[in-house]
Formats: sequence, structure tokens, C-alpha cells
Amino acid sequence: MSGLVTAITTGITAFSATNIDDIVILTLLFSQVNKTFRSRHIIAGQYLGFAALIAASLPGFFGGLIIPQDWIRLLGLMPIIIGMSSLLKREEDSSEEVTEETEGSCPSVIRSFISPQTCNVAAIAFANGSDNISVYVPLFANSELESLLLILGVFFSLVGVWCYAAYKLTYLPAIAQFLTDNGNTFVPCILVGLGVFIVSENVTWTLLSVISSYLFSFILSFNNQRSSQEQEKLSI
Repeated sequence: MSGLVTAITTGITAFSATNIDDIVILTLLFSQVNKTFRSRHIIAGQYLGFAALIAASLPGFFGGLIIPQDWIRLLGLMPIIIGMSSLLKREEDSSEEVTEETEGSCPSVIRSFISPQTCNVAAIAFANGSDNISVYVPLFANSELESLLLILGVFFSLVGVWCYAAYKLTYLPAIAQFLTDNGNTFVPCILVGLGVFIVSENVTWTLLSVISSYLFSFILSFNNQRSSQEQEKLSI
């Protein structure tokens, strides 16, 4: 009985300590849900990315680690690419018509696991959790098979809890209002900063990258407004 309690407590502690920052990222992602980016993409991507982290950490249970930490850090380039791409596209017309899904729920679920949106979320989850591997490898290496299975069960249960908590946070008035007003700019900038932090693990560079992203976004908005005004003058 004590072994069961110990395994569950260890799982909760390890997951909470290594994934507390995921609440922020998931909240930002849920605030961007629209016709083409659904909640199921976020949930499926988070589970997929976390499963990849577990798969990369499991060699520790067998006595060795296969993937070099420096290689994993390179995945920090993915949030940077996604964030910059979002900044470049955010001024495009978002009112384009999107064909409604008419297929059954089963095909939709299957597509969620292979869609680009899901893969992007999974890449962010994996890159953001690359430091988790340094915790999970020794944890798994010091666990018996029964304890390991219990810990993994706790981990995957808490992924769902994290997703639910982040989803609910988007409905808090203050957070919802901030994300509604600034989400289209704030989210890409945070993703860029996240990617820089994963690659460099330097807070100063992270803050500079977020500030630079905001300035870049401001310049884009200014240029677009100027172009619109010039077009209006020409039309007159």
C-alpha cells in the first residue's frame, strides 16, 4: 500500500514540477481556438507531444539515454517558426469562409492526431518539455515496473487535468478579455520567446526576443494601416 501511495505522490510531484509552465502555453493556445484550430487539436497535440517525451525518457528505465539533450533543444526552433509565421499571417482577413465538417466523430478524431494543427501543438509540447527528460530518466531508472506503470498512469491523467484547467482559465473575465484584445499578437510573441529559451536557456535573450517580436508586430500593423490609408486615398 505504501508503495502505491509513494508512486502516485511521486508522479503528481514530478509532473507538477516539470509541467507548471504548460498551463500558460495551453491557456494561450485555447484562446486561439477558431473554425480551423479546435480544442481537440490542442488536447490531441498535448497528449502526442507528452507521449513523445515519455518515449524519449523510457530508455532511462533500461539503463541508458539515446537522444542527446542538445539535439532536443533544436526543437525550440519549431515554436519560433510557428510564432513568426503567425505574426506574418495575423493581418490577413480572418473572415474567409471555412467548410464545415460533416464527417462522423470517429474520422474527426483520427484526423486530429494527424492534422498539421495537432503536429504543431505536439512539437511545442515536446520542445517545451525537453528539460523534463532530465528529470524523467533518473526517475524511471529508479522505479520498479509496477511503480513505473503507476507513475505513467498519473502522468497521462494529469495531462487531461492540465488541458481542462487551461481551457477554464480562458473563461475568467480578466484573462479572457486580455487574450481577446491581445491574443493574436501576444501568443506568437510568447511562442518565439519560448523557442529562444528552449534553444539558449537564457532569460535575457528570451525577453529580448519577445520585445523584438512585439516591435516587429507593431511595424507590420503600422505598414498595413498605412497601405490601407493610401488605397483609400487612391480610391477617392
